[in-house]
Amino acid sequence: MEQIPFISSAPNTLGIELELQLIDPRSFDLTAASDELLAQMANHPIADRVKPEITRSMIELNSSVHEHPMGLLAEMREMRDALIEAADAVGVSVAGGGAHPFMRWQERSISDTPRFQYLAEMYGYLARQFTVFGQHIHLGVKSGDDSIKLLRRLSPYVPHFIALSASSPYCEGVDTLFSCSRLNAVNSFPLAGHMPPEVKDWYQFEAHLAQLRAYGLAESIKDLYWDIRPKPEFGTVEIRVCDTPLTVERACQIAAFAQALAVLLMREGDPGDGAWLSYRSNHFQACRFGLQGSYVTPDGQRLRLMDHLRNLFQRLMPVAEELGTGDMIAALRDESMRSGNDSRWLRSQFHRLRDLPLVVEAMSSAWRGIASPGVGPAEPTAVLRRRIRATSEPMSSLPASEPGVSVPIPERLH
Repeated sequence: MEQIPFISSAPNTLGIELELQLIDPRSFDLTAASDELLAQMANHPIADRVKPEITRSMIELNSSVHEHPMGLLAEMREMRDALIEAADAVGVSVAGGGAHPFMRWQERSISDTPRFQYLAEMYGYLARQFTVFGQHIHLGVKSGDDSIKLLRRLSPYVPHFIALSASSPYCEGVDTLFSCSRLNAVNSFPLAGHMPPEVKDWYQFEAHLAQLRAYGLAESIKDLYWDIRPKPEFGTVEIRVCDTPLTVERACQIAAFAQALAVLLMREGDPGDGAWLSYRSNHFQACRFGLQGSYVTPDGQRLRLMDHLRNLFQRLMPVAEELGTGDMIAALRDESMRSGNDSRWLRSQFHRLRDLPLVVEAMSSAWRGIASPGVGPAEPTAVLRRRIRATSEPMSSLPASEPGVSVPIPERLH
């Protein structure tokens, strides 16, 4: 059996990847501009951390390694500003969010790299439907065994990451009724899901991958579209379920949450088999209903995800104070409990504007760091043919509005 070397990293270090939308500033649809944008940034100091993604309407930002999320935030703000400057120069806009609200997958163009061209040939139309946008969080660990230990402990908290980051309520012009629709595209791939529960150390992980290779089911770890997977060449555990938030501030708050949670969980025991029994149901509930979803704990207790998350924040705060991230995690807690996630904000924008292109414009403004996009309600004639009527989270503070009448929205976006 081939051994997989694991490069040791300093525990509790972190980094993130953000997949971003490239927007036509006139139509607010996606535009295939990644080649032009990469060329524009070719001589910039951060050029090596701006990458193409599977379709040309996407771009990826990769942070460096950080010990503290505030350093990560400072770097991500610098990278955001540099990307915006380059995007302005080539005549495109940039936005966060887990999915574009009205793009058509049929119009997407696959990036010209061997890996992406292989995926397009292997998976057919699924490759172009994979024009969705996620945040990946890397947590440093010192060994392969520790990576599996942390991965197992993090698995019951996958719904919490989904709900906190959810920003993909719209797909192809309609409200999906999901808080996170993006993961439905990810789950189409045959090796999506989670690590088998019987894998409990690095040797067993190596054996599992060797068996997949022997059966012709996978060639490398890259073929594992798991919610969380080890990244041995980086020395990290990679959390892959988050939608890309609408702002770098929320992205770094969620990274700080992940770091503190990892420290807490490595002091605790293995979650046990009950965590896997409820895994798929908890995953669905978080995607469908966000913070309002049901959650079943590893010991079989059933409660609202928001209530479990509220208790988790209480457990996390002492660890966050140790790490010096109390302010960031408290901000994430307070904003999530008060205003909900980005999916709720996007729905509030649609209720106010009644036009999905204007919602995309608000997304672009939010990415630039403008909390209040400043776009007034659309005229009654601008209401889309397919009106959004349902939501995936209770929004009693957002009553149905008459055309042209503004509706209250959450106080601020992060």
